[in-house]
Amino acid sequence: MPLRVTIRWILAHHTTVKGKTITQKKICQIIIDGTQSTWYCINTAYKKKQIQPLEVNMQYFDTHAHVGLIDEDPIEQLIIVQEARHAGVKHIISISNNLKDFFQIYENLKTASYVYHSIGVSPSEVSHPGKNWEAQIEEGVKLERIVAIGEIGLDYFHKFGDKDSQIELFITQLELAEKLNFPVVIHNREAGNDVYEILKEKLPSKGGILHCYSENWEYAKRALELNLYISFAGNVTYRNAHNLHETVCQMPLERMLIESESPFMVPSDYRGKRNRPIYISSTARFIAELRGEPEEMVCETLYNNACTFFGISD
Repeated sequence: MPLRVTIRWILAHHTTVKGKTITQKKICQIIIDGTQSTWYCINTAYKKKQIQPLEVNMQYFDTHAHVGLIDEDPIEQLIIVQEARHAGVKHIISISNNLKDFFQIYENLKTASYVYHSIGVSPSEVSHPGKNWEAQIEEGVKLERIVAIGEIGLDYFHKFGDKDSQIELFITQLELAEKLNFPVVIHNREAGNDVYEILKEKLPSKGGILHCYSENWEYAKRALELNLYISFAGNVTYRNAHNLHETVCQMPLERMLIESESPFMVPSDYRGKRNRPIYISSTARFIAELRGEPEEMVCETLYNNACTFFGISD
């Protein structure tokens, strides 16, 4: 019977951010069924020192993935989360913008016990949140592995509906989250001041996440005075994201999370590709190197932060 072999190695890539050289090390992996020709290739690679075996035990928590937008096919969706799981992404929070998509994706991923879900109506749906949408959320949170209300918030960039309608939808869901005793996942696009002022008054007692953070360190300092975590997506790895780099370096690691925000915000290592949860390790690695801290420690802290926030026992 052929022997199944797993090989891991490191590829190093050097970039410069704000005059500081950062070495990004990709941990690559191949799983091979050992045939005679395959063994020859492996041995040759070792002799040429092209492969550096490495035992890696790092685990990741993707706190925000639009699995249904990566691929519409239910089988492909399961493959997407399974491949991430095999690469160390131990948990994923599935996010949907509307309730119809939420219930469909929930059904598609029902067998993936490591995928958790957030339910809510995003600002993109302000003009058509759905019939009896509040009642739908109240019923939805009774399902297994529902851990948050979201994503909810404000988006003044795309100008969905009007500002007053967006604010009303946002506040209604914040109040609903308090009533149902759930934390919230918050969307903010060019609406930082209004988001902050509303959260000062309406943030649920379970707290919230500023997802795909895009503001600066000064804004983060104010936000961290509230019961909020800050989550970084792949755009933190972009060379010109100076506001995010400063925030990553200055803020306490204990209040930080990471997310893929797939299929959007692909890390720079994978530019040109459609983002997937499996790529989140690149974001974690970049953050560790930017902060000058051991990658293993950073990954462990980010993972534990997410488990704590969502109330998930490891």
